[in-house]
Amino acid sequence: MARVVVDVMLKPEILDPQGQAVQRALPRLGFDGIVDVRQGKRFEIELDGPADEAALARAREIADKLLANTVIEQYAVRFDPAEADRVTEPAAG
Repeated sequence: MARVVVDVMLKPEILDPQGQAVQRALPRLGFDGIVDVRQGKRFEIELDGPADEAALARAREIADKLLANTVIEQYAVRFDPAEADRVTEPAAG
């Protein structure tokens, strides 16, 4: 079984009002020096079969077709950190 993580974030040029709201709130809570905050989504997917390039390719296809709106979002696909022997690989979004 392969466990894959897909992180979805707004593209840098897209306004992130939720991230901005968090950034403005942080100083009021005593957290200074925060330059920027961006909010995103994380998906954990368990796939049948080995943790290999084919598993990453399936997860990329899922992200591209369902999890991310690639007009305004980008995503990165990687093996779960528990799969420590695998290399992290960002995906174009």
